[in-house]
Amino acid sequence: MTATTNPPAPGGVSPYDATAGLSGIGIPPGSRSAGTVTVNGTLGARYDEIVTPEALAFLALLHDRFAARRHELLAARRARRDEFAEGADPDFRASTRPVRDDPAWRVAGSAGAPGLDDRRVEITGPTDPKMTINALNSGAKVWLADQEDASSPTWRNVVEGQLSLHDAVRGTLTFTNEAGKRYDLRSPDLADLPTIVFRPRGWHLVEKHLRYTDRDGVTGCTSASLVDFGLYFFHNARELIERGRGPYFYLPKLEGHREARLWNDVFALAQDTLGIPRGTVRATVLIETLPAAFEMEEILYELREHCAGLNAGRWDYLFSVIKSFRTRGDSYVLPDRAQVPMTAPFMRAYTELLVQTCHKRGAHAIGGMSAFIPDRRSPEVTERAFEQVRADKRREAGDGFDGTWVAHPDLIPVARAELDAVLGDAPNQVSRLRPEVNVGQHDLLDVASLRRAGATVTSAGLRANVSVGVRYIESWLRGVGAAALDNLMEDAATAEISRSQVWQWIASGTRTDDDGAPVTHERVEGLLAEISAELPRPEGNRVDDAVTVFREVSLGEDFPDFLTLDAYARFLVGSLVDQP
Repeated sequence: MTATTNPPAPGGVSPYDATAGLSGIGIPPGSRSAGTVTVNGTLGARYDEIVTPEALAFLALLHDRFAARRHELLAARRARRDEFAEGADPDFRASTRPVRDDPAWRVAGSAGAPGLDDRRVEITGPTDPKMTINALNSGAKVWLADQEDASSPTWRNVVEGQLSLHDAVRGTLTFTNEAGKRYDLRSPDLADLPTIVFRPRGWHLVEKHLRYTDRDGVTGCTSASLVDFGLYFFHNARELIERGRGPYFYLPKLEGHREARLWNDVFALAQDTLGIPRGTVRATVLIETLPAAFEMEEILYELREHCAGLNAGRWDYLFSVIKSFRTRGDSYVLPDRAQVPMTAPFMRAYTELLVQTCHKRGAHAIGGMSAFIPDRRSPEVTERAFEQVRADKRREAGDGFDGTWVAHPDLIPVARAELDAVLGDAPNQVSRLRPEVNVGQHDLLDVASLRRAGATVTSAGLRANVSVGVRYIESWLRGVGAAALDNLMEDAATAEISRSQVWQWIASGTRTDDDGAPVTHERVEGLLAEISAELPRPEGNRVDDAVTVFREVSLGEDFPDFLTLDAYARFLVGSLVDQP
């Protein structure tokens, strides 16, 4: 196999042309790839340490085995989504009831997974060098190293994020900013730092800077999931094990147990190929889609040899609820995002079921992200954030969650205090089984209860959705995937809520309660013009492109499954922000 690249951008390194393969690391001939993966992106400094011929051959092997199944499962997703839009309701599968009714099976959990037993506070963030160092110096128990919703998938971010992780695992990562300030890891020993749990991109995304050609000569994009997982696992799995940790992953956007089975098979092949014992991998699955909420036990079952737990991915879950019922009329319309608390009946049912399901099977239940963030220049904003986070984490700890997420280092002591108050010296509360929880289909689908109880759609909520959507997309197009906006941490999931609510409100003929005016295309266009005119436009801004993207994903006749799909292909691939 030959690894090739396009000519580099100015300042890049020369393209290489090397014989690729896995034979150099002792892989048996039967495990070698039939297809090839080639590099389409330019090579910056040290990129050749990540997209090595051997790593590309490993990616090709993963695509040989799993690319076709991925496409089949994505087609099944689309068919199921159409069924929901036409009036079918998600429900627990009759065909998998024997799995749910069998009391005997358990997941691997944290046994034999160093650094995963106590996960009471996890910090999340992208994998650029500065954020990597800050996260690993934060004092959290776990760092969710995010190549997904908190990262914009420029070629630069994809490869340099892998470089950050490569160096962090080996204790050598440093960073110096433009002002000359140097950042260093507080320890080169992984045992002294938060446990790294890496989140690759979801099954629906592609990586256009790497191309896969199958054995028949058909060429297409690579799977972003397989690229992110494959590069991280290939370069770091053995090093992590030798340093007293392991290859641990967060799995995003799953919609059912068949997708979990695919991940399990990926783990099995990756471990077998690199000579790592089966079951070394540990995965925590984000339950952040409505279909997945009805298959939690089945997802755990499919991954049981490699599964550590489930996470309540609240923002993507809200997006999935809106997306699933977007054409079902006014009774399925949610109020302003700010009026959808975690104590809403349908959200409460989702989290209660998650904790019960996890503990029944020996898995960790990890709580979600509070969007509120402190501002060190504003004591009032900071105290308000502390109050909101304190209440949220107190609820999660009391409900039985074993850990929770924060997005800012200053929130770690606040969250830890609430978990400590419940856990004490215990590393988790997996033994708390919650037999009193009884959640059925109606409980998970009762989205109308909020508005029946008085929650409203307001003109301020509409404006906030348009403003947040445009400003986040503008940040994302510049390569920044986690943006602090209005004292909230926004990522791709919250931008999806913003644009999908606008689309649904228009499609459902929703009126804003404070003025009785309908949400229409014209009204949103007016807001887009106002907000666009108000935004600063420094050199390199992407405001106009962001308005274009938001208009298309919120005002179009068809509802795009994800706002990032077309935006990635049109604006990030080959753009200036994509260059090293």
